Amino acid sequence: MSSAKHFLELIQKSRKGKFKIYIGMSAGVGKTFRMLQEAQSLLRNGIDVKIGYIETHDREETVALTDGIPEISRRSVFYKGKSLEEMDLQAIINEHPEVVLVDELAHTNVEGSKNKKRWQDVLEILDNGINVISAMNIQHIESLNEEVKNITGIEVAERVPDKILSLADEVVNIDLTADELLTRLKEGKIYKKEKIQTALTNFFQSGHILQLRELALKEVAAHVERKVETEIKTENFKPIKFLACISSNEKIAKNIIRKTARLASYYNSQWTVLYVQKPSENPEKIALDKQRYLINNFNLAQELGAKVVRIKESSVHKGILEYVIAHNITTVCIGKPHAELWQRLSGYSWIYTLMNRLNEKQIDIIILS
Repeated sequence: MSSAKHFLELIQKSRKGKFKIYIGMSAGVGKTFRMLQEAQSLLRNGIDVKIGYIETHDREETVALTDGIPEISRRSVFYKGKSLEEMDLQAIINEHPEVVLVDELAHTNVEGSKNKKRWQDVLEILDNGINVISAMNIQHIESLNEEVKNITGIEVAERVPDKILSLADEVVNIDLTADELLTRLKEGKIYKKEKIQTALTNFFQSGHILQLRELALKEVAAHVERKVETEIKTENFKPIKFLACISSNEKIAKNIIRKTARLASYYNSQWTVLYVQKPSENPEKIALDKQRYLINNFNLAQELGAKVVRIKESSVHKGILEYVIAHNITTVCIGKPHAELWQRLSGYSWIYTLMNRLNEKQIDIIILS
């Protein structure tokens, strides 16, 4: 397997753990199966591979592939009257295998665990010089959350920040056609018989699968492109720096943050979220729910890898311009103004002034719908 050989070379090059992610458009495409195949191949090459956490979902072919791969015991956690099994982070660090398999990257750990999310556990494992092979579905990527919700009508609660994907040394897409996936589902290879019909009428509709497949292919292609660009950047290359300008409007701000995160991730560039607080939005004047939404959006931006800046200024365009100039911003992202504002663009609305000033300084402006 040439892919396994390539990962083997990566392992030998570095002290910090190398990170490989298998990604797929949905459950049942064969991510765990491929992880285990690779582990078997590494074992045959004399590499010390262990299972940190694998979710076989009792699929026969998958269970069979775990045979012969040593497993690090899970820890039992008693929570709300139930005994649950979690990955044992400390045991993995203590045993220190060369490579550890960690499935379900988006998983939320049981309350009281050291880290809230499994992806945070993985970062710790990598920092300890252990190589990780992991897997996740496309719908768990934070900035794709809205897109996935629009396709499937389902809001995915467990999400992984885009920065985790950009940290990966290798991202491999496990691709299947919609027909192959639906055949696997109907043959009972993904869910138990009683769940099949529900899955077919909900998540596994052919149209949904085709769109999710396209998202997965695009995501992995973009990751490869970013890696290539990062490796061949010349010294006189001017780095792109994005600035996402948000207001206290919760939904518009969240949309701007997510879309700018996608752009920054695509260009592998730094980005900042700027909130210009006008006097009318002083904490003592602004409604409590608006304050809460703002804080939630600041937290989302930080999770997605942005620097968050709040400045006080009565003139929005002046606040944005001063920040842009002082911090060498190359691209400004703003929300689409309301229709009545567009009608006044020939007048003196702040957005018109801002667009003119940015144009003079040859700074790009992106208006996000």
